[in-house]
Amino acid sequence: MSRSIEEVQQEVWSLLKDAQCVYLATAEADQPRVRPVTLLDLDEKFWIATSQRSAKARQIRRNPNVEFCVPLQEECGTGYIRIAGVASIITDPETRTEIGRRIPFLTEYWTGANDPDFCLIRVTRVEVEYLKPGETDATTFMV
Repeated sequence: MSRSIEEVQQEVWSLLKDAQCVYLATAEADQPRVRPVTLLDLDEKFWIATSQRSAKARQIRRNPNVEFCVPLQEECGTGYIRIAGVASIITDPETRTEIGRRIPFLTEYWTGANDPDFCLIRVTRVEVEYLKPGETDATTFMV
């Protein structure tokens, strides 16, 4: 039985947690760079907290196109959610404070949302590819 794109979208969004480890890909010149980060899915928006001096922040300033991958594993097999998007560094103090309050690890790394080293990145999703565990064909949709 074939699922509609709306059903696939609902399934994908239900698999994303408020905070989870994902693998973020950025570009450094012509070289892709991948690393694990904590992705926050708050109010249907994606957020990443990092240091202003981090390589990922530097790379996003030069090229805002990013992708991240969420590996999925179940008894019946493995799959993934891959989301391509455009990253932007948020400088608005109100947004930084609002989202900063919801970052569980904020004060482990920074003095707070006003810390000059705190870098808040928003990823606007553009394209999603989803391979359900146990299936062989991925579904791609634009957001």
